[in-house]
Amino acid sequence: AYGGEEVLKGVSFASEENKIISILGPNGAGKTTLLKCMCGLYKPTSGEITVDGRAVTDISSKELAKCIAFVPQSVPSSRMTVFDTVLLGRKPYIEWSATSEDIDKVSETIDSLGMGPLSLKYMDQISGGEFQKAHIARAIVQEPSVLILDEPLNNLDIANQHRTMRMISKAVHSRGMCTIMTMHDINLAVHYSDHFLFLSKGRVAAYGGPEIITNDLIRDVYDMDV
Repeated sequence: AYGGEEVLKGVSFASEENKIISILGPNGAGKTTLLKCMCGLYKPTSGEITVDGRAVTDISSKELAKCIAFVPQSVPSSRMTVFDTVLLGRKPYIEWSATSEDIDKVSETIDSLGMGPLSLKYMDQISGGEFQKAHIARAIVQEPSVLILDEPLNNLDIANQHRTMRMISKAVHSRGMCTIMTMHDINLAVHYSDHFLFLSKGRVAAYGGPEIITNDLIRDVYDMDV
């Protein structure tokens, strides 16, 4: 709740590794608030969020960063290189300075996403799609159990939307992560996701596989004829 206004009401669901879950619903449904609760940025007024059986609120911020990686809707640009931006994802593991293992993991991730030629470019010199991929790469090198993405396809053209989703899908299935993301495009979500959580006015309207997506559900959640 924000002040006295309840935003999420009895939201409950579970997921497992190696799956992509898309959270869908209209603006103001509570999608971003739910993600921030999962990351430990917001504390629920009641209830519990657990990762591998451990409550998020009981995990130190450093340890939580090894469990959960979060990419918000918008990230300010900076005069850091792509390589240094991705290297920030290793911060939970670095004691005094980055080791050769940290450097190798960053290089490997950047190369696997086809961004090798951009390594030494500054973040304010690359395109919107490349910028988004760099921050997703930063989250991947955290080696989390759970990757959380808030509208990762924002401001991307159709081709870059599919490239980004293929990149996310490949990372999930090669590393066994669970990925939870908010999306607006139901068709794109169906193409790449395993499960779907529809939020409406702070409540779960439906959760499950593609079979839950019906005309009636879309009509109820979005208040529109289909």
